[in-house]
Amino acid sequence: MRASRICPRSVIPTLMASVLSGLVGIGSASAKPEYVWGGKLDLTRGVSTVDGSAGGGIASWALISGNETRDGIGGTANVTALRSHNFTLTSYAAGIGAWDRYEVTLGGQDFDTGRTGGRLGLGNGYTFHQDILGLKARLFGDAVYDQDHWTPQVAVGAQIKSADHKAILHALGARRASGVDYYVSATKILLDRSLLIDATIRMTEANQWGLLGFGGDRRSGYQPQFEGSIGYLVTPRLLVGAELRTKPDNLRFAREGDAADLFAAVALSKTLSATLAWAEIGDVATLRRQSGLYLSLQAGF
Repeated sequence: MRASRICPRSVIPTLMASVLSGLVGIGSASAKPEYVWGGKLDLTRGVSTVDGSAGGGIASWALISGNETRDGIGGTANVTALRSHNFTLTSYAAGIGAWDRYEVTLGGQDFDTGRTGGRLGLGNGYTFHQDILGLKARLFGDAVYDQDHWTPQVAVGAQIKSADHKAILHALGARRASGVDYYVSATKILLDRSLLIDATIRMTEANQWGLLGFGGDRRSGYQPQFEGSIGYLVTPRLLVGAELRTKPDNLRFAREGDAADLFAAVALSKTLSATLAWAEIGDVATLRRQSGLYLSLQAGF
C-alpha cells in the first residue's frame, strides 16, 4: 500500500482547520467570554517532549499544554538539553493550550555533532537544525476527571518538521529535508493508584526525529512506531517513570536504534517544572549505544 494512502497529507489542513475553528468558535460563543487562568493539578499538563508537544521527555501524551482547564487558555515554554557520549541535542519550544482541547506548539532542535562531525568529514561541532510546528486536538476523554471508568484521554496530532542542510542530508541518503509526523495518543491517570499510563502510535518517515531528514536509501515511506510511558506519582509534585520510543531505520550509512529513558519530573511551583532523565538513544550516525543525561525546564501558565 502506498504511504500516501496510509497517511494522506490532506490530514494537515483538516487538523489545522479543526484547531483553528475550535479556537475561533469557542472564543466567539459569547460576546464577553470569561477566561479562567490556571486550574490544572500539578504535572497534568505534562512536561515537554524533544518535539515540543506536551508529553514525557521522548514520548507524546494526549495531555494538552498549559495550566488551563476547559474554561481557559494557557501556555508553556521549555528548553531541553540531552548530552550523550558524542553528541548534544538542544530543543526549545513554546506552546498554547486552549480549553484543554487544542494545542499549538512551535519549536526547534539543534543537533551538535561535536568531534564526530570532523570524523564524518563535516567539521568539528557541525550542527544540524530543524523547525517543528505541532498541532494537537483532544478527541474525547479526560485523563484526570474520568476516574469513574477506564476510558483514557485520546488526542490526535501532527508535527510539521523542516530540517536545514538539504544537500548534506541527501548525500547521507535521506529522501527529503522536510516531512510530517502523525500520531494518536491515549493517556490515563489513575489517581487512586498514583499511576500515569500512555500509549502512542506515530506514523513517520523521520531519521533521528527528522534531524537527518526523512526517508532513506535503505527504506522509505511511512512506518508505524510506538511510544509508551508509565509513571508513578511519588507525591503530587513528583513523578518518576520510564519511556520507550521506537524509530525507523532508513539510512544505509548508519543504523538507527530505539530510544528509552528513566525520568523524574518535579513541579517546582505552579508555573515551573523540571525533568531529569537518563536517556538511551540507541545508535546514532555510525556510533553505537549513545546515552546520557537529559534535563528539561518548563514554564507554564
